[in-house]
Amino acid sequence: MNGRSLLAALVPLRDLARLSSRTPGPLCSELRGRIGLGGCSVAVGMPRSAFRCAAAASGGNNGGWKKQRPQQPAKGNAPSFSRRQGQYPRTSGGQAQWAPRTDSPGAATGSRQGGYSAGSRQRTPPRQQQQQQQQRQDRPKAAVPVRDLLLEAGIHLGHYGPGTQRTSCPKCLGGTDKEKSLSVTIKEDGEFVYHCFRGSCGFRGGSGAPAGSSSSPSPSSSSAQGAGQGLVPLRQGKEGSYSKPRPKFLPALPPQVLQFFAKRGITRETLDGGQVQAEWTHCPQKGHNALAVAFPYYENGELVNIKYRLADEKVFWQVKGCKKVLYGLDDIANESTIVIVEGECDKLALAQAGFKNCVSVPDGAPSKVAEQGPPSPEEDKKFSYVWNCRAQLDHATRILIGTDSDEPGQALGEELARRLGKERCWSLRWPEGCKDANDTLRLHGEEGVRRVLEQPEAFPIRGLFDFRSFQDDILSYYGLKDADERRGVSTGWSTVDEYYRVVPGELTIVTGVPNSGKSEWIDALLYNISASSGWCFALCSMEKKAREHGRQLLEKHVGKPFFDAPYARGEKRMSQEEVEQGLEWLGERFFLIRHEDEMLPNIDWILDIGRAAVMRYGIRGLVIDPYNELDHQRPDSRSETEYVSQMLTKIKRFAQHYDCHVWFVAHPKQLQNWRGEAPDLYDISGSAHFINKADNGLVIHRSRDTSDPATMRQAQIYVRKVRNKAAGHIGDCVLYYDRRSGRYLTEDPGDAD
Repeated sequence: MNGRSLLAALVPLRDLARLSSRTPGPLCSELRGRIGLGGCSVAVGMPRSAFRCAAAASGGNNGGWKKQRPQQPAKGNAPSFSRRQGQYPRTSGGQAQWAPRTDSPGAATGSRQGGYSAGSRQRTPPRQQQQQQQQRQDRPKAAVPVRDLLLEAGIHLGHYGPGTQRTSCPKCLGGTDKEKSLSVTIKEDGEFVYHCFRGSCGFRGGSGAPAGSSSSPSPSSSSAQGAGQGLVPLRQGKEGSYSKPRPKFLPALPPQVLQFFAKRGITRETLDGGQVQAEWTHCPQKGHNALAVAFPYYENGELVNIKYRLADEKVFWQVKGCKKVLYGLDDIANESTIVIVEGECDKLALAQAGFKNCVSVPDGAPSKVAEQGPPSPEEDKKFSYVWNCRAQLDHATRILIGTDSDEPGQALGEELARRLGKERCWSLRWPEGCKDANDTLRLHGEEGVRRVLEQPEAFPIRGLFDFRSFQDDILSYYGLKDADERRGVSTGWSTVDEYYRVVPGELTIVTGVPNSGKSEWIDALLYNISASSGWCFALCSMEKKAREHGRQLLEKHVGKPFFDAPYARGEKRMSQEEVEQGLEWLGERFFLIRHEDEMLPNIDWILDIGRAAVMRYGIRGLVIDPYNELDHQRPDSRSETEYVSQMLTKIKRFAQHYDCHVWFVAHPKQLQNWRGEAPDLYDISGSAHFINKADNGLVIHRSRDTSDPATMRQAQIYVRKVRNKAAGHIGDCVLYYDRRSGRYLTEDPGDAD
């Protein structure tokens, strides 16, 4: 069998064609002509480099490798080719010898094309590698098979023949669902395009299109990042790398086009102002030429893109590879107020109504607002037109956004405002039954369009409101007939209600010298509110054991002493049944927040548990008692004043957000030369922010004069701050403490000491 027959028998025809098309120089001619292999066998699937070696061997190369390597003879006593690139075997004395290629650049030194020398194992110098790589890149595109171009771009297909296939995208890998999002189309002439349909990816490219095509990228464009040799990107971010449209507009607008716009209320003069054209061109969706309305996109007087639409059907397409800008961009040059709409016909409708300072987006609206914020301009491909027109848009101080009234249109408006800055954006609301500006023009005329533009609504900014946003809440508040709801709930003591009532969502700071009854008074207050208004509470009382706290609340609920002790003054203690019934009542209204670890809790932990209590039990009040039992670790760079300010801000936000009243107990600092007088709110240890940020400030004080039992029973309530004048005002009142029940009374019980 001669060499040609052996080659035909063992090498697939497509591999032979590919090898012959990529093999340069005299060897290519030899492959296309007669190839003599001198009795060597060729293994199926061998590398192309070995095949080149075989052809070189047929030329009678007698160079030899000094080191001999024994080789098992193949069938017919002929040695098989080695996979060592850049070497070929020859026989001598019944054994195979290994010789370097003489047709490769490194043959004289025994180097192989992979970059290593067979003897010294040293890399080919970088400059030589660059030259070799440049030589490969300089090959004509037509000489590189489709398969290799796609593989170099990371695209793997089941076959590389004509047709359309779906495969995994090498850029996004199909996202979290690993979907086959990349569509690859190979044509009969070897041209191909690919496009990833995931909105967050947009990976696309192709091999170029024949010269003269107005809807395909120019073959001379630079390759996309990550694409292989010969690939032409369909979109580039650098100026000057976009394709330029080459339209063949009709000399005049046909009657059917004029009729199409006349039905929409748009005149010939407005069409001329918008430079609307018509063209017989290829419609990709239909697969044939059709009459299309052409909307030219100009930037500084230069045609940069064209959007087409069939006059008799809602089919749109654009010239591929062109720069994405806003339609009517030159109309907003140096304008301080501009309008952005969703479609070209909407822009023309506004122009018909006399508003020339209007532009339209080139692409459709997203289905919904993205959960994450806008990506960087380099990655924001869906809204590239915003960044491409940034110079013109930045000049505007007032932007009216008039996208469609459907859900995608509203999502588009939100996405545009995110990128343009909501502080300068206003929203247009089309009349009932109108989806967009063109519908408004058809149904309400030019005057209807003008009315909409004269009444824009400020675009919502998170955290910024006007009082019209709270109109229903304010009217409801005005209509309240229950005095308790208007002023807050009663404390249970008429003498205290005159100065202080409990309003949901407020913060009350309570202070007093040690052993003045602050915590006992708060427990009595909570019991009164729970009994009269049905409120539930969470108690974070870090100075009390759970059983002791339970005893105090049970005494207030039952009205009897818990123990037979001297403080009972001979009154019979509560029964077992009363204890059990009282515990059932407490279990439905009071919930304990306790930090079981050795470490002190911080305010964030307490508020997190408070949120859980709101969600699970619907608490209306939270007690944090006292401040000095919290973990107050803070960075060295932050002062105690700054720390207290931040802490109180967190507490107030919690109270307002969950409509929950918070009582925060804080001890005063050690008083100098104290003679038993009541402290002031500014005496609280830590910071003046305790009074500055509080809604209410109370001082609880008891006399230390043991010579007067009546005075000892008095609990003086000093209301030192009330922010909400509907809930009270500054003043003083007196309650009397009943030691037997732990209750506070408005009248002196007389027999308790």
